[in-house]
Amino acid sequence: MNKEQKAQVIEELSSKFEASAYFYIADASGLSVAQTNEFRRKCFEAGIDYKVYKNTLIQKALERANIASDELSGVLKGFSGVLFTTEEAASKPAKIIKDFRQKDDKPAMKAAYIDSGVFVGDNNLTAMTQLKTKNELIGDIVGLLQSPAKNVVSALTSGGSKLAGILQTLSEKSE
Repeated sequence: MNKEQKAQVIEELSSKFEASAYFYIADASGLSVAQTNEFRRKCFEAGIDYKVYKNTLIQKALERANIASDELSGVLKGFSGVLFTTEEAASKPAKIIKDFRQKDDKPAMKAAYIDSGVFVGDNNLTAMTQLKTKNELIGDIVGLLQSPAKNVVSALTSGGSKLAGILQTLSEKSE
């Protein structure tokens, strides 16, 4: 790969990093060609862009996109593939990796960059599979906020009917 090709890859990769605040770096070394193709296909079907790059090119693209961090630089050793995703699908790459690992111990999650948060290590994989989107979190909060109000309204309406029933019973007895 000559300098112009490297510069073009760095430019393309840095624009992807700038456009996506959600990406994973994975190690799929040791997978056979058939397994690698199956992993790529699962990523494609889920709408995830997966591609393998040289670590130096990833590092330079991260620096150009102003995302460079010591934590991300530390994982750029050996085989590195980058999975780009969107906020709505922030947990999909982790789920695909976890599902794929039911058959094999690879790919391993090296790091995840989720909305400027860096999660390093394969031990974070389970936590990444349980990520909720912003809209899901807002929905949970709204549901929690509505719950006490619904309980009060429910108690008042049921209490009102009970009170009316008691008053009616008392009035019938007095007659």
